[in-house]
Amino acid sequence: MPAASLGDENPFPALSRHGDGNVKMEVDPAIPEGERRYFGWGTSAPSLPYRLQDGYDRHRVPRDFAAAVLESDTLKATFLLGLGGRLWSLIHKPTGRELLYVNPVFQPSNLAIRNAWFSGGVEWNPAVVGHTAFTCAPIFTARAALDDGTPVLRMYEFERTRGLTYQIDAWLPDGHDVLLVRIRLTNPNARETPAYWWSNIAAPQTAGTRVIVPADSAVSSTFNGRLGLVDIPRPKVAAGAPIDVTYPARCPMANDFFFRLPDGVRRFIASLDEQGNGLVQASTDRLRGRKFFVWGMGPGGRRWQDFLTEPGHPYFEIQAGLARTQYECFPMQPREKIEWLEAYGPARCDPDKTHGDDYAAAVGEVEQKLEALAGRAWIDRVFEATRGMIDRPPAEIVQKGSGWGALEERRRRKAGEPSLGPGVVFGDDTLGAEEMPWVILQDTGVMPAGSARRGPGAWMIQPQWREMLEASVRGGRGAHWLSWLHLGVMRYQAGEFGPAKEAWEASLRHEASGWAWRNLAVLAVQEKRAADAVEPYIQAVRLLPEQTRLVIEALEVCRAAGQVAKMIEVMRMATPAVKQHPRVRLLGGFASLAMGDLEAVDRVLRSGVVLTDLREGEVVLTDLWFAYQEKRVSAEEGVEIDGALKERVRREFPPPAELDFRMGVRAE
Repeated sequence: MPAASLGDENPFPALSRHGDGNVKMEVDPAIPEGERRYFGWGTSAPSLPYRLQDGYDRHRVPRDFAAAVLESDTLKATFLLGLGGRLWSLIHKPTGRELLYVNPVFQPSNLAIRNAWFSGGVEWNPAVVGHTAFTCAPIFTARAALDDGTPVLRMYEFERTRGLTYQIDAWLPDGHDVLLVRIRLTNPNARETPAYWWSNIAAPQTAGTRVIVPADSAVSSTFNGRLGLVDIPRPKVAAGAPIDVTYPARCPMANDFFFRLPDGVRRFIASLDEQGNGLVQASTDRLRGRKFFVWGMGPGGRRWQDFLTEPGHPYFEIQAGLARTQYECFPMQPREKIEWLEAYGPARCDPDKTHGDDYAAAVGEVEQKLEALAGRAWIDRVFEATRGMIDRPPAEIVQKGSGWGALEERRRRKAGEPSLGPGVVFGDDTLGAEEMPWVILQDTGVMPAGSARRGPGAWMIQPQWREMLEASVRGGRGAHWLSWLHLGVMRYQAGEFGPAKEAWEASLRHEASGWAWRNLAVLAVQEKRAADAVEPYIQAVRLLPEQTRLVIEALEVCRAAGQVAKMIEVMRMATPAVKQHPRVRLLGGFASLAMGDLEAVDRVLRSGVVLTDLREGEVVLTDLWFAYQEKRVSAEEGVEIDGALKERVRREFPPPAELDFRMGVRAE
């Protein structure tokens, strides 16, 4: 399909998050204490040890994608093996209907844990809050089978941030128009850990599409950080007529609705079009949460949808998770395994009931049709009957994932710890160049140094590997620039900023590198010493002028510190290719604005600058637009830039649609 290039990974460690991972949240006291017990717990997990995937572009050409297909007389399910095993398409063959939203292109954007994310299909999100580290990466894929010989597609990986494994077994049962997906999340460690799972299902959005779920209230937040309770389907509003939010096309702004399903009800969620047709997803009771996310009809939401695909392909998401909301993790006990079964199939309902004013009747109609499609008792029986299958090793591995699971198995064998599990196989043949320095550290007690020009390699934050590296530098033989660089990252991630600084300074004493200078700069920013970060960034760029990500970071910090001259110095050192990056050009526009060169700012804004890596909620494009208009009007009319002028500019000079990604602007 037409696809952008994913590009290379960011070689710098993502040092933005650290510590215990807990986040304080503003919560309406109307939400019962029992439901909000874990709000914010474990939700600020780091991107480390994974490298960011931010080297993608927006140049789409036809590219091939490895796929696995499960097919029966009634359903055809296609999975993208190199992209997290995403269920990309689910076709009901008798009617020819596609049950999911299928993006016609592959276009990464900055919405995931590792940055790169794309819309469409069903995404499996394990371990940490957010779009999984594997969403744009291959995972292990294998053939397995049920006791009766039914083919099973098995996908699995080792998740490094939390040290968990997950396993997805999918098959099409005879005599039922459903895709069954049996999932296991395992904590193989001797410690409790925060954990997470959500299955995110993209659904096509039409003017009459409706979400049906057995709930009459939801926890909601309109991207303002405050969580509150709302009625379903029509939340109470302070002014104006209530909006039926179960129709995504009627929602004026982007929003999340986490439905409060009562205990005992069947866990399901459906997306139905005007004729009552669509997709229904159900599960065993352990997968308790249900949600839908809508981009909203405001200019920013509409722009985001176009940005992720091509114009004219609106969609929203219905989702299912282990917790009630995505504002929380849940505790996984040592050696605990959590399992559940999901069912995906066609919903064919009476539109008069599903689109009537009686929402309870709509829920009842879907539940009745779901019972005929995949009865609750039948789902429970299948779940119990497949317990043995999930523990059997796969018959054949058809695609290898990363080598980190094999490295962990190797460490566990040497430490006398239990294996990661019989159903997931991580062979030593998957160990590659990224894992080899850590293999050598384990075998010899010394990580190979290499050259700073070749880069630092893959990161590690797991405590057991830190112990090995600390012992290596204490012993003397392993005390070189790379060992100290990695130790600094490990210490920083543990919130030990002083020892991290000492490690990076030791790295510089062994060999000057832009990698250590950059980390010292990030530490200064973290400690709210932005002005002290400028010179380390200058040193880093001088050594690594070809590193686009480094130049961008340096420009942003110089801008925040108000040091325009240093921004110009960074731009001067950067290579010609780096200077052409859209974000570098945009930051150059801010420098020109600060120097009063409005013509240069105008050229940037009119050049069609497109930020390939724009973050969800980021408004830097409109910030530059409004700041430019304020200075222009001020200069032309000889008026002061004050609150009145700012308000006037926002009223009289709305930004062009291609620049407007503001999620907080309502549809008129």
